[in-house]
Amino acid sequence: MEGSVMQGVALMAAAMLMLPCMDAIAKYMANYAGMSPGQVTFYRFFFQILCTVPLIFTAAGAAMLRPKRPWMNLLRGAIHGAASLLFFAAVKYMPLADVFAIYFVEPFILTAMSAVFLGERVGWRRWLAIMVGFGGALIVIQPSFIVFGWTALLPVACAFLYSIYLFMNRALGTADSPLTMQTIAGFGGTLFMGAALLAGSSAGIADFAISLPPSLFTLALLVILGALSGYAHMLVVRAFRMAPLSLLAPFQYFEIISATVLGYAIFGDFPTPSKWLGIAIIVASGLFIIWREHRSRQAAADIAFE
Repeated sequence: MEGSVMQGVALMAAAMLMLPCMDAIAKYMANYAGMSPGQVTFYRFFFQILCTVPLIFTAAGAAMLRPKRPWMNLLRGAIHGAASLLFFAAVKYMPLADVFAIYFVEPFILTAMSAVFLGERVGWRRWLAIMVGFGGALIVIQPSFIVFGWTALLPVACAFLYSIYLFMNRALGTADSPLTMQTIAGFGGTLFMGAALLAGSSAGIADFAISLPPSLFTLALLVILGALSGYAHMLVVRAFRMAPLSLLAPFQYFEIISATVLGYAIFGDFPTPSKWLGIAIIVASGLFIIWREHRSRQAAADIAFE
């Protein structure tokens, strides 16, 4: 059992190091390739389907495309689509590291949801860590809000929706395989973003402008975007089947490593000292939650052994 939990942690950490590469591509598309966040989000889910469907036929045949919980997986995909749209819109206007730092309220939201809805035990020390983590997020949000206005709150809204998406990963259980769940969610995200794109474009909203990839290079990047989305989130789904939400949630802080490196290397963005302070508080709070989870598990194991 312990080995399974640690394998889940390893899968989660690997996925979190991969996902910021996807967000860097989205930022590049919005800022340098002239594509709207809505269009990039649509392509993300469209190419995710193209990358995962062949695996289904290779793995076990078309029967895997008939999930046991289709509507829940489609809803899960639509929620993921809305969260991705908010995130891609945020990275268009803000540095990657800033967006991730604000978005990091999500593990705290997820930990709280695991306690309220799944009955996972979260003691007062971890509740205190959650509140301190939110305080760290406010340190990052405050200067970002002055510069970017309400755009600085887009990562918070994204964090809330993504928490629901991850919560559903756990709540849906093992009725369907991770590959089936991710493929059907890809259809849900594509349908949602197709409708949102048509509605936003008809309303004349620039961030929903419809366009084709301007070059083969950008097309290749969009395919990579979809592949990273599909395969990394399959790792996330599998991880959430092997370890509890409250343990896995803080490992999303691994994203700040890739996000800061990519943001500085590609876009020349680097967090200010005050933002580093907020990031440090958020990460420290998350690491405390991990430590408390380890202590709780160790104590339960000692009692069981006795």
